[in-house]
Amino acid sequence: MNDKALRLGTRRSRLAMAQSGQVAEAVSRVTGRPVELVEITTYGDVSREQLAQIGGTGVFVTALRDALLKGEVDFAVHSLKDLPTTQPDELVVAAVPAREDPRDVIVARDALKFTDLPSGARIGTGSPRRMAQLNAYARSHGLDIATVPIRGNVDTRIGYVRSGELDAVVLAAAGLNRIGRGDEVTDFLSVDTVLPAPGQGALAIECAAGNADLVAALAELDDPFTRVAVTAERSLLAALEAGCSAPVGALADLLADGQIVKEMRLRGVVGTTDGTRMVQLSTTGPVPETHDGAMALGRELAAEMLAQGAAGLMGERAH
Repeated sequence: MNDKALRLGTRRSRLAMAQSGQVAEAVSRVTGRPVELVEITTYGDVSREQLAQIGGTGVFVTALRDALLKGEVDFAVHSLKDLPTTQPDELVVAAVPAREDPRDVIVARDALKFTDLPSGARIGTGSPRRMAQLNAYARSHGLDIATVPIRGNVDTRIGYVRSGELDAVVLAAAGLNRIGRGDEVTDFLSVDTVLPAPGQGALAIECAAGNADLVAALAELDDPFTRVAVTAERSLLAALEAGCSAPVGALADLLADGQIVKEMRLRGVVGTTDGTRMVQLSTTGPVPETHDGAMALGRELAAEMLAQGAAGLMGERAH
């Protein structure tokens, strides 16, 4: 019996520590081994640049993957929406646990709902995806809002509202729930208004592909429905050749008849950040039985979106 502690690589942010702590407990249960958190600083944590400028893709992940490849940690926990769509051969996503709430939310002053914000309201977000969809919604509903680029952790972002600098900020429901601050949400943005980032609300547990015992143990934490949904969403993102900095939203819903899951609906959106031009499409079909099937679903919807001019809406991509 191996009772040596497993080393879990995690970012240092409060959110990363919270979600890694939750995974550590689950891994400890399935392996019977203690798990220690190893804090790793990533480029995305120290850079003060706007995420859209530093390319988005991989900035929170590369340092964790380097530690895995060097054997400094045994496994790592990532927010799936931060994970680049190309997977290195030496590493494997051993588990995608059941997903948290994938929606975006707003935290607004005076507990306001999104549609009750006053004319000219300033809404903070660092995400071109959120900007594009909020601006498109406002435009089509005769609302006058200004999206303001911000970044920083949850405290920093909510601080802009508390100080009166902004009327509202947009955050992911999952992040607030994981750090126990879901009660600060003033409005949930329906996925019909704002489609989340591909993989939003889901985590990826990654380890060395060669560590068969650990791969097998971690696989017990995998949620097959979440995995097939995020695989389709990320396949759509990859096929649009979009980094995380591009304004792409995607969500795969499982459509159930009572307790029986019958079909999966994949929705995708891409648009200009000012919300003037959007391509939004969806496809519904049987739940993919395999990884390849989920990948194909994402690629097919992306092809339809590209045929409708999606590529021209993504601006200059950071390579």
